[in-house]
Amino acid sequence: MKITCKGIATACAVLILTSCMKKTTVDAIYFNAKIYTVNSSFSIAEAMAVSSGKIIEVGSEKELLAKYSTEKKIDLEGKFVYPGFIDAHCHFFGYGQTLAQVNLVGMKSWETCLEKVRMWVSKHPDGWITGRGWDQNDWESQLYPTKEKLDELFPERPVYLTRIDGHACIVNQAALDLAGINENTRIAGSEIISADGKLTGVLIDNAKDSIEILIPQMTEQQIANALLEVQQDCFSVGLTTVSDAGWTEQVVDVIDVMQRLNETGELKMRIYAMLTDHDFNREKYFQSGPIKTDRLNVRAFKFYADGALGSRGALLLEQYSDSANWKGLQLRPTAYYEEQAQLCLQHGFQMCSHAIGDSANRLMLNIYAGALKTKNDLRWRIEHVQVMNENDFHLFGDYSIIPSIQSTHATSDMYWAEERLGPLRIKSAYAYKQLMLQNNMIANGTDFPVEYINPLFSFYAAIARKDQKGFPEEGFQTKDSLSREEALKAMTIWAAYANFEENEKGSLEKDKFADFVVLEKDIMTIPFEETFITKVLMTYVGGERVY
Repeated sequence: MKITCKGIATACAVLILTSCMKKTTVDAIYFNAKIYTVNSSFSIAEAMAVSSGKIIEVGSEKELLAKYSTEKKIDLEGKFVYPGFIDAHCHFFGYGQTLAQVNLVGMKSWETCLEKVRMWVSKHPDGWITGRGWDQNDWESQLYPTKEKLDELFPERPVYLTRIDGHACIVNQAALDLAGINENTRIAGSEIISADGKLTGVLIDNAKDSIEILIPQMTEQQIANALLEVQQDCFSVGLTTVSDAGWTEQVVDVIDVMQRLNETGELKMRIYAMLTDHDFNREKYFQSGPIKTDRLNVRAFKFYADGALGSRGALLLEQYSDSANWKGLQLRPTAYYEEQAQLCLQHGFQMCSHAIGDSANRLMLNIYAGALKTKNDLRWRIEHVQVMNENDFHLFGDYSIIPSIQSTHATSDMYWAEERLGPLRIKSAYAYKQLMLQNNMIANGTDFPVEYINPLFSFYAAIARKDQKGFPEEGFQTKDSLSREEALKAMTIWAAYANFEENEKGSLEKDKFADFVVLEKDIMTIPFEETFITKVLMTYVGGERVY
């Protein structure tokens, strides 16, 4: 057969055309959607190609369907896609612990709390009676409860009921006797409340630890079950990464359980773990160093500078407006925090510090400044940052310190916070916009189970500065509200940055994890009051649909 030059040229042209038309095969293409990429230009796309758990490309529907082939084309029917939500500060394992306790959240009086406890006890006849969630600020009297009724109902079974913030508890006499606490007991960094010379059963901050260590700890299997149960609750509200801000010390290392569940594929949630301030953790992890896998990142230590504002444990520069001669609690000596800052520097761990009062924030910011010296990329964090002195905001920018806030604290506390702080100090409290401007970023979380687990509640609180009934009508100190774009970044790309993970998650871009959430409505355009009731339709982690 004679082959001519013209024939060869034609064959080559056909071959080239065929090659150009050949599509790249991917695992899945998601199309017909409004995709908020949260990239540097905050661009909006229509489609996304995914393979091996990562994003291949995000762009126009026409281009991606022409460029890629797949057996899994998913029509999102015009719905709204966002990067998987990241809770920058929560208590993932702590939430799991509460699932086996009596839930006192939302109770409107001490009497209703007692009734809830009685109901729980009827189904749990043995062992400690534990619960969480009471808040005297929601009661008509706003006075701390006392233990008399607990002693009457449960004279032999020890009772331990923690306040909503986790910084105070009420216990009965049986628990006090086990801990050896009496009217003469003094514990640094705590308050043991008495009335008429007798203990009321209310213990604040470090004193409650004396009771907590006596409660039987969870087994490895109980820890695993709790983690998996909480995981599903998180996926149902669009969370794909959580920053677990410490937990109580366990005989069983929670990190070890997380790693085992990662290896079996049961724990799919991505977790940034802050190690609790315990010698056990220092001895183990300062020697072994940080842990980094696709699902688990352990490179931070969490410290407590003070208590909570609701229980008057937050450390203030001046006395509480509603409690004469009381400034709150510093939970450890200053020298201790200075020593820990140096240890974190030496061993390559991020330092994260709970600081709520203006004095606690000043204390930790100055300790950070002394250790960090100048601007840096170590990303040390202050958790909560609820009350600031106006002269201290600049320290965040001067030393590249990340403010890690929970916007629902502002709308939960606004009813009574001014009573604690007075009309002047309240103006620089919950100042999220001013904090954000220091480094042009802020990380937002829920602090669940202290607040509700849904990150859209935090989104709404950050932009509207109102409760879910629309109060106050003009918003609470709206000069410090965030824009919708800022609020979304605070629970996606900025939260990822706070965890050293901005190159792998937090936005929907090429080579990042295919972690995303599909919502029924567009939270960037709908009225404020519709954002927190918007339903999560689907949640994906690494391209796998988990909800």
